[in-house]
Amino acid sequence: MMPVEWTRSAIADLANIYEYIAKDSERYALSVVDRLTSRTVQIGQFPFSGEFVPEYRNEQIREVIEYSYRIIYYVESEVIYVLAVVHGARLLPETPPLPKS
Repeated sequence: MMPVEWTRSAIADLANIYEYIAKDSERYALSVVDRLTSRTVQIGQFPFSGEFVPEYRNEQIREVIEYSYRIIYYVESEVIYVLAVVHGARLLPETPPLPKS
C-alpha cells in the first residue's frame, strides 16, 4: 500500500465542504467528510484505479468520485498526493495544483 498525503489545498477543500454542509446538518457534514477521506484507502491500495482526469491530460493525475465530489490525486513513485476535492459541477483550475517538490 502506498502512503497517501493530503495537500493543504485539499484539506482546505474538505474544510469548506464541511462548513457548507454543516449549515444544515453537522452530522451529515461529518458523514460526507468521512466518506471522502475514506476513499484514500482505495487510492493507496490501487493507485491507478481512479479515472484519468481529461482536463489535465496527465496519466499520473487521477480521480475517484464520491457523492458529487471529484477527489483529484497525483501518483508519484512512492507517494500519492490528494490535490483537490471539487464538486462535480465546478470547473477545475487550468493548471493542476501539483505538490511542490
